Amino acid sequence: MSSLSRELVFLILQFLDEEKFRETVHKLEQESGFFFNMRHFEDLVTNGEWDEVEKYLSGFTKVDDNRYSMKIFFEIRKQKYLEALDKRDRAKAVEILLKDLKVFSAFNEDLFKEITQLLTLENFRENEQLSKYGDSKSARSIMLAELKKLIEANPLFREKLQFPTLKNSRLRTLINQSLNWQHQLCKNPRLNPDIKTLFVDHICGQPNGARAPSPVTNPLLGAAPKAGAFPPLAAHAPFQPTAAALPTPLAGWMANPTPVPHPSASAGPLGLAPQSTPGSLKHPRTPPTNSVMDYQTADSEHVLKRSRPFGISDEVNNLPVNILPVTYSAQSHGQSSYSSDDLPKNVIMTLNQGSPVKSMDFHPLQQILLLVGTNMGDVMVWEVGSRTRIALKNFKVWDLGTCSTALQVSLANDYTASVNRVMWSPDGTLFGVAYSRHMVHLYAYNGGDDIRNHLEIEAHVGSVNDLAFSYPNKQLCVVTCGEDRAIKVWDAVTGTKQHTFEGHDAPVYSICPHHKENIQFIFSTATDGKIKAWLYDNMGSRVDYDAPGHSSTMMAYSADGTRLFSCGTNKEGESYLVEWNESEGAVKRTFHGLGKRSGGVVQFDTTKNRFLAAGDEFMVKFWDMDNVNMLSSTDADGGLPASPCIRFNKEGILLAVSTSDNSIKILANADGIRLLRKVENRSFDPSRASSGAIVKPPTLAAFPPGAASVGASLADRPTAVPTIVGVNNDSLADVKPRVADESSDKSRIWKLTEINEATQCRSLKLPDSVPASKVPRLIYTNTGLAILALASNAVHKLWKWQKNERNMNGKATTSITPQLWQPPSGILMTNDISDTNPEDAVPCFALSKNDSYVMSASGGKISLFNMMTFKTMTTFMPPPPAATFLAFHPQDNNVIAIGMEDSTIQIYNVRVDEVRTKLKGHQKRITGLAFSNVLNVLVSSGADSQLCVWSTDGWEKQTSKVLQMPTGRGAAPLADTRVQFHLDQIHLLVVHETQIAIYEAPKLECLKQWVTREASGPITHATYSCDGQLIYVSFEDGSVGVLTASTLRFRCRINPAAYIPSNPSSRVHPLVIAAHPSEANQFALGLNDGSVYVLEPLESEGKWGTSPPLENGAGPSNASGPTGSDQPQR
Repeated sequence: MSSLSRELVFLILQFLDEEKFRETVHKLEQESGFFFNMRHFEDLVTNGEWDEVEKYLSGFTKVDDNRYSMKIFFEIRKQKYLEALDKRDRAKAVEILLKDLKVFSAFNEDLFKEITQLLTLENFRENEQLSKYGDSKSARSIMLAELKKLIEANPLFREKLQFPTLKNSRLRTLINQSLNWQHQLCKNPRLNPDIKTLFVDHICGQPNGARAPSPVTNPLLGAAPKAGAFPPLAAHAPFQPTAAALPTPLAGWMANPTPVPHPSASAGPLGLAPQSTPGSLKHPRTPPTNSVMDYQTADSEHVLKRSRPFGISDEVNNLPVNILPVTYSAQSHGQSSYSSDDLPKNVIMTLNQGSPVKSMDFHPLQQILLLVGTNMGDVMVWEVGSRTRIALKNFKVWDLGTCSTALQVSLANDYTASVNRVMWSPDGTLFGVAYSRHMVHLYAYNGGDDIRNHLEIEAHVGSVNDLAFSYPNKQLCVVTCGEDRAIKVWDAVTGTKQHTFEGHDAPVYSICPHHKENIQFIFSTATDGKIKAWLYDNMGSRVDYDAPGHSSTMMAYSADGTRLFSCGTNKEGESYLVEWNESEGAVKRTFHGLGKRSGGVVQFDTTKNRFLAAGDEFMVKFWDMDNVNMLSSTDADGGLPASPCIRFNKEGILLAVSTSDNSIKILANADGIRLLRKVENRSFDPSRASSGAIVKPPTLAAFPPGAASVGASLADRPTAVPTIVGVNNDSLADVKPRVADESSDKSRIWKLTEINEATQCRSLKLPDSVPASKVPRLIYTNTGLAILALASNAVHKLWKWQKNERNMNGKATTSITPQLWQPPSGILMTNDISDTNPEDAVPCFALSKNDSYVMSASGGKISLFNMMTFKTMTTFMPPPPAATFLAFHPQDNNVIAIGMEDSTIQIYNVRVDEVRTKLKGHQKRITGLAFSNVLNVLVSSGADSQLCVWSTDGWEKQTSKVLQMPTGRGAAPLADTRVQFHLDQIHLLVVHETQIAIYEAPKLECLKQWVTREASGPITHATYSCDGQLIYVSFEDGSVGVLTASTLRFRCRINPAAYIPSNPSSRVHPLVIAAHPSEANQFALGLNDGSVYVLEPLESEGKWGTSPPLENGAGPSNASGPTGSDQPQR
């Protein structure tokens, strides 16, 4: 439904309320879902009309929409249940219990049991928690206060609790204005027209006297406001220009909108403008022949043009001719040779991020450098050609002491932030990062992986929503906007604030700096759909205009700076992609093809002065700039979110697209494919990845000659500096270092990082007061705030880190000792052991996504524990056979895959307590299970060294493969084989005591293999780092290896003396290794002596060793290499 249709519903609601149609009003509120009438809701609750209460709520939310909704419905149904009990109506209470409250049992079985037990009490007030329950009236009042808080906090009710401010009888007024308009169009208007119906347009009959231009008066509709002619131009207080000439593109936007709500609905004769009237007013607005407004198309191009402001000063419209833009029809742009084949639509590679992508930007000079920001506050630089992440910056305030008190308090409570925007400066020597928490960081980029802190600016109160670079007065500046409704301009060299622009009534969503000739200006858009324009002075906004559909909008110019586009999405999910006529301040064309209900704010980009692209409806859509119909689209082989983030590189030959599994897909056209092949044939040496112009940072104050649209927030800005890689040349530009540097290059021969002493890394032994028993299972909680271990004696241990000044976010760290946590009851989470010896059993556990529950077994029944109370929620599946591995289904926490000792896999539904199916394919016990929610498969591994792939749709076996054992090496009879999917959900890490291997699912093709030497003993465990870039491997000799995941080559070895106390026993070694969920360089070890250690590299190092150079300058090979030079040097 369009925004105007939605507003029409509000007008109808007002009309019905004024006419006392009470029941109809509330029915329309419920059916439309636009306005939640809290007063009506209070009346229903107070009167105990429970069926009506739920019926009214159903127009806005359902029980399982979110936790707020669930709590709302639960409180209502619980109150209804208690009132039935209070009336001694047991039959009614049982009906409510089974019909209304049973649905909550799946979420909290204990609570449902407790509610059921109330039936056995003579008076439910005997229950301690209900002892203070009064009568129904007081209980409803208390509940109502709680419900109001829940509704106000529920995001589904956002924007629906406040009725818009309207003048009385607004719908009547609009109808009267329409009638006035129709009467003015009559060829022979009567003095006192007789209007008897609204069903057809009003037309006066044949004239009986002189023409009477008086307004219509219809007593049936009540008093109509007096209608006059179109207001004179001078009545609209046009912008008073400054001495400096204004760019023509702003001229049509200068005047504030007329205070008359709809100029086209005002009475008065048409065509008042004389020949000397400015061009934007020479064409009179002819009203449509149908007086009934089409609300579905009211935001179309002709409506926007017709409703633009009328008052424009003569000085603005009589600008010098030489700054008038050339009309678009006369511009060929030299694009006649382009076709849709030029669009990058071929998926070439996937870069694994580890967290959702929020913003991307390709380097303006180096075609294959991609800057990425995520919702976890991480900023990364990727070298796309070699798929190498050459830099990573986590969110961290550089100097907390200089921050405002508000920010310090905010960070003390929650030391996290999301990246809202990343952007390179026009010359690529800086990049900026806008965070969701007050801050802007500027980094200096000196080529390769040399990235240094440049400026930290506390730019706004709240979120910094956008960032861009501009060159006012030939000085590089950073422009920011934020939640505090302000736009600010900062010197990019010193960080000094130069301008603050205020005037928006809502948070500023985006900014678009630009210049025409020598005039610099900034467009800004706000979340209420308002567009404003500013010059670099203190004269205030030059534009106050509405974005199509009142949407949150981003604006951007084409590469040559001549064409202005915007794309946005409003609160109803309606998206608009348009081109603006700058000279008139109106929409020139609206592009068709965006979805009706976008899953987020649609992002867009432009390239080659020819194409537009937008991420919408799980795909990327493309348009020709001169054609409103969609040109083409691609789903990038699937896996895209509803509104993916997209970004072209400068030449438009590469396109980066975010995916729903926290990765980035790189799409390319033919030129892009050739470029990447050239780069893949060269090893990536960070010290050689940039030209001399980049290695030596240029003076930031210099205005680059010929640069246009320097802050236009799109990647295809032109620049006078040649690109480093030319797609049409047979060879790459020469980017080798100088000869003088070659000797230093040779001296930097790569060497494996060996860590032999405690001073060479950070390690922490976790405190333990529980009797020691070896730790074969270990996991971080999904939040990274705690570590959970399962010992061989069937006891669980949970260590929690506390928030304090030294640990602002409360995450696991070696800097602070955590607490071995137990609930006040002092109970331990202990598995059922039946008649078995737990030391001989195969322990296993799995943690729910929200860290609320852990499912665990140690040879006996499977137990489900509450992580907050340590209480056993339920037990099931008594042996034999015993469970040996557990895994939650990624899309349904009620479904678990259970690997059994008898080699079967049972797919079990916890909610209905039944085994859906039993999978048979292994010969020995199951030792590993891994789901892929991209491929919709389950991969299993067993002590038989076999891998099986099962479809999660029908649970049939797709393929199987036996591990290839190294020559002359035999596996133990019951050696564990573990499996873990990479972040891309396609590549599979397979861990065996003899080897680490990477397979590609679902065909189980072995891509790489690394075999351990017998001298180091068997591999005990291995796991991916959280970002998928590293693999941590533990060995029976006590050492830990860190491998580069893409090549399976060692980069660091940690010997046991570095973390185990002095004189360690040769028999003490890790049994299990766990990776932190958000800190890529942190891992934890569970040892066979019962101890647990956390390890991190030194802060000065920041990472575990360095990657070995790629041999012969070639990219990493996908061929299997079982032994060879990839073995660690031990």
